[in-house]
Amino acid sequence: MSTSATASVSTHILDTSVGRPAEGVAVQLSARTGRTAYWQALGGSATDGDGRCKDLPALPEGTTHVRLDFAVEPYFEESAKKQADAQQDAPANRDSGAFFPEVAITFAVEPGEHYHVPLLLNPFGYSVYRGS
Repeated sequence: MSTSATASVSTHILDTSVGRPAEGVAVQLSARTGRTAYWQALGGSATDGDGRCKDLPALPEGTTHVRLDFAVEPYFEESAKKQADAQQDAPANRDSGAFFPEVAITFAVEPGEHYHVPLLLNPFGYSVYRGS
């Protein structure tokens, strides 16, 4: 455990439908200082070629809850278009997209702890866990 007065957060996304990192997914970070407090938008980032967000904003002191909002629909639309173009299968574009257009993950944090929250993603489902 760190002696820092704030928690820290990192994330990455693996597209399990293709077994590769999900590049270019917009991620927004919000925080609040209690269960009944209002959410404060802190900023965002996008996943890199390794599926990681390396530049998420720092959490303010007193943060007790964090929310990560992943905009996955544009990623799946672009992914389906690339796949269809590569296969010259234009009708596949009509079936592109995701069942979940966005994924919001909310979790509690403790000061001094680091929280790595991987998102395992496919067009019809997702899973998250506290990583290391």
